[in-house]
Amino acid sequence: MILFFQATPAQTAPAPAVPAAPVRAQYGWGYSGPDGEGTGTLSLLMDAATGKLVLELHGLGERLVLLEGDQASGYHVLAPRQKLDQRAATLADLPLPFLPQVPSVEALLKLLRTGEGPGVTVTKKDATGPLKLHWQGQDPKGLTEQVWLDRKRWEDVGR
Repeated sequence: MILFFQATPAQTAPAPAVPAAPVRAQYGWGYSGPDGEGTGTLSLLMDAATGKLVLELHGLGERLVLLEGDQASGYHVLAPRQKLDQRAATLADLPLPFLPQVPSVEALLKLLRTGEGPGVTVTKKDATGPLKLHWQGQDPKGLTEQVWLDRKRWEDVGR
């Protein structure tokens, strides 16, 4: 007599989602719009778990935009050439000069990791993700502007 035992598969709970490590990234950028044309460097430090963001946009040997903050204390954007000095509780409530509007740091990370976002196209990829991105949208006055990003550095930073 042969007996067969059939064990039910072990039920395992899915592992809790581990928040992604903070990311430090740097891009070369190009801009064309109603304010003229320019090139420079975009440097970012992003942590989706805390909503921390430090964004610096440099061009022409000067810092054009500084945006910093987190979910707990809110965000602050400074763009002296545009006479912009604004604070808001959420990233969605701030204008992002030269960039598409995003509701959160998590959404900004997704845009840069996958190239998904309104008006964004990926023109070149590698194993890490988009190497070159192009965004076409409208400024607050409704005029067309374009930005090209070329990834120079992408680093997951330990907590």
